[in-house]
Amino acid sequence: MSEEKPLSIVRDLKALDPSASGQPFTSLLVVKKLTNKTASNGNPFGSLELGDRSGSFTCTVFGDSPVYETIKAAGEGAVVRVEGKIEFYQGRLSPRLAKATVLPEAELGAPGLLENLVETAPENHEALWTEFDAFIESIRHAELRTTVRAVFDEIGETFRWAPAAVAMHHAYRHGLLEHTTHMARACQALLPHYPEVEPDLAMAGILLHDTGKAIEYEGTLATRRSRRGILQGHVVLGYQLARKAGIKAKLDPDRLERLEHIILSHQGEPEWGAAVYAATPEAVFVSMIDNLDAKMGMVQRALRQASEGAEFSERLPGLSSPLLTRKLEK
Repeated sequence: MSEEKPLSIVRDLKALDPSASGQPFTSLLVVKKLTNKTASNGNPFGSLELGDRSGSFTCTVFGDSPVYETIKAAGEGAVVRVEGKIEFYQGRLSPRLAKATVLPEAELGAPGLLENLVETAPENHEALWTEFDAFIESIRHAELRTTVRAVFDEIGETFRWAPAAVAMHHAYRHGLLEHTTHMARACQALLPHYPEVEPDLAMAGILLHDTGKAIEYEGTLATRRSRRGILQGHVVLGYQLARKAGIKAKLDPDRLERLEHIILSHQGEPEWGAAVYAATPEAVFVSMIDNLDAKMGMVQRALRQASEGAEFSERLPGLSSPLLTRKLEK
C-alpha cells in the first residue's frame, strides 16, 4: 500500500497482517461507539469503534490528542474522515489516528455516501416485509391475529428499519425484520415435528418477541439505547405492547397470558435479559429458535465480512470463539 492509494475500506484494513504496521491510511467512517476512560495515571483516553458497511475496528485515542477532542465533540453517529497509520495490538488491527475531520451535515447527502457507511441486511427489506406480513395473515385465530396486527400498526415503520442489537447479532439496518422473518421461517419448518406446540400462539410469539427493540434502540448511523430502553429494556417494552394490543382485541385471558410469557421468557436465561424461564411448550420453542437464529446470524455476518484468505474471524463474543471462515474445499 502506498501513500498515493491508501486503503479506505474496513474489510481491506482488517485483511492486513502485522507486516503492514506503519503504513498510512485514510478512511471515511462512522463513529459507532466512544467510551471515555481514565488511565491509571489520571489521564483521559477514549476507546473508539469506527466502521463502515463492511465492518468495524476499535482503537485507542489519547486525551492529549486533537483527534480525541474532535471525536468526543462530534459524538457517536458522526461521520469522520480519519488519517493515521496501521498498527496492531495483540494481533488485532488497532490503528494510530493522527487526524480526524468531521464531515459536515451538508455533505452527508452525497450520492452513495450513506450506502457505503451503513451496514444493511443482505436481503431486500421490501421483500422481507411482504413475507413478514404474510406470516401475520397466516395466524388463524382471529383475536390473536388482530393483536399482532395492532402492534405492527403502532411500531411497523420503526420495526422495519431497526437493528436487532447494538453489537451481538443482526446489528444493522433492517436487522430486526430479518431476524424475526428468519425465525418465522424456522417456526413453519419445525412445527410439524412438535405437535405439542400450538402453531398460532408460537407464530404470534415469534413475530412479537423482539418488538420492544423498536423502542429500545435509536440512532440513524450508530445504534444506542434510548432512555426507555435503558430503564425498562426490550423484554418489558414488548410485553407492554402485546398486553395493550391483546386487551384491545379482546384476546382471551389464557392466550394473552401465554403470549406475554413467550415475550418475557424468550431471552432464555435471566442473565441474558429474560424476566422468567420459559415454562410453556410455545415459550420453550420460541426461545430455542431465537437462540438458533441469533447465533447463526453471528455466523452469517462473520462469513460476509471475512477477509480474503483469512482462516478465522476475530473472536465473536456471542460464540465465545473465533469462527472458521475458510470455505470447505470441494
